[in-house]
Amino acid sequence: MKTSVVIRSRDEAPRLRLTLAALEHQPACDEIVVVDDGSVDDTPQVIAAAGVRSVRHDGPKGRAAASNAGAGAARGELLIFLDGDTLAAPGFVAAHAAVHVRDDRLIGRGETWHLRCTRFLADPEAGRFWPHEAARAQTLKAEERDAMRVTLAQVRSDFAAITRRAQPGIYAGTAPRRLHEAEMAALRRPGAAQLWAAASGSNLSIRRETFLAAGGFDAAIDINEHRELAWRLCGAGARMAAVDGARSYHLTHRSGWRDPLNDDGWERAFRRAHPHAPIDALKAFWRALSSNAPAPDFFAR
Repeated sequence: MKTSVVIRSRDEAPRLRLTLAALEHQPACDEIVVVDDGSVDDTPQVIAAAGVRSVRHDGPKGRAAASNAGAGAARGELLIFLDGDTLAAPGFVAAHAAVHVRDDRLIGRGETWHLRCTRFLADPEAGRFWPHEAARAQTLKAEERDAMRVTLAQVRSDFAAITRRAQPGIYAGTAPRRLHEAEMAALRRPGAAQLWAAASGSNLSIRRETFLAAGGFDAAIDINEHRELAWRLCGAGARMAAVDGARSYHLTHRSGWRDPLNDDGWERAFRRAHPHAPIDALKAFWRALSSNAPAPDFFAR
């Protein structure tokens, strides 16, 4: 089965360089397609240096539209979606490919971890801090600043140095960690329900034919577009499953994240398209994860 890794990226050239390096020697990786979603930095040069296929948007169209463009340009039978600030661990592509050989109705979800301290760095390779983090940089010793870096040498020859500093969850913090743990446990639990809600935006795999037949991601939804697609596909008989051995590492670059409990444009579009989806129960689950309260088992039958 030929695989296409589809990477959507905008204005994150130093991170994209590392992302592409992590895919250089991945067994079973037949193609990489980068969608440059209207970048104004050095992203075109990074793509050209890597020699990978690309799609260029003159202006930003959003995550869903960028993913759809990459899927449309891809030539592989299997699509694996990745973000331009995310490192694929060794064996990542092969692990995704293996589960789809066994089940062509599957939607695969790997483990999404993050790398501590990278959010302070504009360029993780060079160790260059964001301008607003200059004061923080002055308080650190040279060896402390160096320990925060993520280098091409590490990606290519010492990936263990990267895994040692990683933590579960796409972002730092208790709520992202608890969400990751709950989702992965549900995906591995026989009889778990509502697994569409455990889909991830990055580190997600699906047969290209299935993706295109479903119309891809809903371009009107730019947070939780992956869950909306999984809702449709699972309702049509697809199955969500964990992909063991497919771990990715997010090079974070912001404080906090777009909170789906507050940034509710996705919710309005989701409810219009799927009025019977249990959105209220899902939001209650997320709220509990953000507090110290025990979270309800959203994935119970």
